[in-house]
Amino acid sequence: MVRKRDRTGKRWGVSFPFGPPLPVPIGTPFPVPSGTPRRASERRASVRRASVRRASARRASAAARPELPSFPDGSAPAGSGVRDRVARVVALLALAVTAAYLTWRAVATVEIAVWWLSLPLYVLELHAAVGLGLYTLALWDVQAGPRARPVRETRLRVAVLIPTWNESLEVLAPTIAAAVALRPAHETWVLDDSDRPPVAGLAGELGAYYLRRADRSHAKAGNLNHALEVVDADVVAVLDADHVARPAFLTSTLGYFDDERVALVQTPQDFYNLESFEHSRTAARDGFNEQSLFYRAILPGKNRWQAAFWCGTNALLRVAALRGVGGVATGTVTEDIHTTIRLHAAGWRTVYHNEVLARGLAAGGAGQYLLQRRRWGTGAMQVLRADNPLTIPGLTVAQRLAYAFTLLGWFDAWRSLGYLLLPVAVLLTGAVPIRAPIATFAAAFAATFTLQQLTLWLLGRGWQRPWLAGLFDLVRLPSNLAATLALFVRPRARFEVTPKGRTGARPRRTPTPRILWAVAVASAVGAAWFAATLAGRTPLHYGVPAAAFGAAGWLALNAVLVTAAIGRIRAIRYGAERRVSVRFPVLLRARLDGVPCSVEDLSVTGARVSAPSGLPGDPSVLVLETPGRPIALRCAPRARADRPDGSTSLAVEFQPRQWAVIGALTHVLFNAGVGLEVVSELEPATVGAVA
Repeated sequence: MVRKRDRTGKRWGVSFPFGPPLPVPIGTPFPVPSGTPRRASERRASVRRASVRRASARRASAAARPELPSFPDGSAPAGSGVRDRVARVVALLALAVTAAYLTWRAVATVEIAVWWLSLPLYVLELHAAVGLGLYTLALWDVQAGPRARPVRETRLRVAVLIPTWNESLEVLAPTIAAAVALRPAHETWVLDDSDRPPVAGLAGELGAYYLRRADRSHAKAGNLNHALEVVDADVVAVLDADHVARPAFLTSTLGYFDDERVALVQTPQDFYNLESFEHSRTAARDGFNEQSLFYRAILPGKNRWQAAFWCGTNALLRVAALRGVGGVATGTVTEDIHTTIRLHAAGWRTVYHNEVLARGLAAGGAGQYLLQRRRWGTGAMQVLRADNPLTIPGLTVAQRLAYAFTLLGWFDAWRSLGYLLLPVAVLLTGAVPIRAPIATFAAAFAATFTLQQLTLWLLGRGWQRPWLAGLFDLVRLPSNLAATLALFVRPRARFEVTPKGRTGARPRRTPTPRILWAVAVASAVGAAWFAATLAGRTPLHYGVPAAAFGAAGWLALNAVLVTAAIGRIRAIRYGAERRVSVRFPVLLRARLDGVPCSVEDLSVTGARVSAPSGLPGDPSVLVLETPGRPIALRCAPRARADRPDGSTSLAVEFQPRQWAVIGALTHVLFNAGVGLEVVSELEPATVGAVA
């Protein structure tokens, strides 16, 4: 048993290994009689009694009703005509005010005497204005797009493709099991580029086909192209190895293919590890993560301009369309958007379906996150060189602008870097890049900046959160800067799979990228120089003190964001992932070697169970009383905790080589039991061979 205390030392909680803390009220300190300090032993005893009472209550409630994992609502927010009109009016006003502000800046305020400072500042402001214009275009109408009928049966031959390289069996198993259970009738294929016999066995046991290839060129794109030569299908759905489909994945999307012009249907990426590096602290309530704005607002807005693009996973593609453009595009590490550009240039239509129909694993730590963003950014630069959407024939003007917003957005990192360094330059040199009365400039800048930020928020339709957006702008600064250089230096980029599942034996802090340390040091030097100058201890004299104080305030805000970014990157909670699979809090009745108990957390690799009386010392079978049917799993004990009231908590690990049962468990963990009814109907599939 592990006791936890917060920093004040006043509130205590109790937790056990392999499970979340038992609920203990933390709103107020425990009562202490006036003038009589409570001893530590008394406080511990009080906590134990409270914890035991609550644990008993939870076990009792398990008998009444089971509690299965639930995720924040995956539906798109309801559109509001009034709010949309207000957002558009404010956006147009912001663009007009920004244009007037930049014109005034250009003709009346640029200080040529310090052109090395004033011109970069003006360019940064101009870049921000262009970004605001493209943002307005992208999010003008997020409700546009066709609607599709639900499809229970189809004449289309459908195949679900799951490409994999090095993902563990524990990550793959839920994805395969959920895909096999989808309706309507289809085939599920596991495309293994590592030629692993255990993966072949897993696929066969769960009812999927297995395919490997001898030539492993072009990474994921080559893997998919090889499958297209073997699989007989009209439509293929692509799921990354960690993305677990919801039961409606096919039925909600196949209807779009009634339109013979549709080549692609993309759905949002969402995630089930709600404590990942990318998620906000409100994720358990609303699922919000760093990519929410992109997948829930920006991509839906592309429907209006016929510019929705493939995002690698959770998508369906028409095979004839793919073959018509030469298959999945190769030569870049972002084959998804590259392929979509070719589809649009050939006249095919694409659709974004704004409903979460699959959930995967978000980057658990800063290292995974930065690796992933650098790969995406490098791929964007490769696309700009190979099939630049600004110049390639066949695209409409709106499609070109929509692609420009996505691909050129990677260069925002340079603007962020400029805004970090400019106040340092002002404080160290005393140069004033603005040739205008400070009060006049401050009023004009404040009005323009406020309208711009209000526009970003309103057009984001609730998915734009300024603090998190600013924080992650700095977190991904190192990867984006490095990625954009690929446009000029042409490094040999190779496809690197984002690590998933267990990434280390123990938590360890992620090293802070050097560029962030450099900015932090530069900011500290600038602040120290500013303070010393005010004290008369430097040869510098600020000719316009108000400008220096304004730069100091700007520097302070930057310092807060940089400190927060470094803190998040180095946070131990985002260190190496020790667990093989994600644990979910549940409340289920169960039997452990026949002894009644309740399950309090559950994953595809183990569980934590508790019982009011003793549990078997060396249990072998855990039977879960899940909705629809019981699930029996062979297990072995990992850790045990005996409570003061005689109850017991026990962590168990599921034994290997019982994938069919783990497949059934997948429907409990990810889809609230939906899909269990079809598990017994599935027959093991034939294992494929090298084509």
